[in-house]
Amino acid sequence: QVQLVESGGGSVQAGGSLRLSCVASGITYYRYCMGWFRQVPGKEREGVATIYSRGGTTSYADSVKGRFTISQDNAKKTLYLEMNSLKPEDTAMYYCAVRSTATMTGCLERLLGGYWGQGTQVTVSS
Repeated sequence: QVQLVESGGGSVQAGGSLRLSCVASGITYYRYCMGWFRQVPGKEREGVATIYSRGGTTSYADSVKGRFTISQDNAKKTLYLEMNSLKPEDTAMYYCAVRSTATMTGCLERLLGGYWGQGTQVTVSS
């Protein structure tokens, strides 16, 4: 059974940085998408960044481009999200997700039907 455990959230002032981690277990896929989403109570869930297992192709939401970096350590089965120049509007619960997929096409949409972690809270104060 696939399990994802996020960590690294916390409180930081605007302009600061955080690094989120997501440790995955039970993944036996060779090709898969992994990604980070975030959600604020009362608002729709937002896809933040995705990465494909083969080749490491990444994609980002416009709101985080140039500030966030998604990466993975396949040996450690860990997904990361490096967040720099944080803004108050980045405040949210951050979730990681994974899903087996033959290609990276539609990675973000495919993840909605995948496995999800419990989330880690990020709070950015002004």
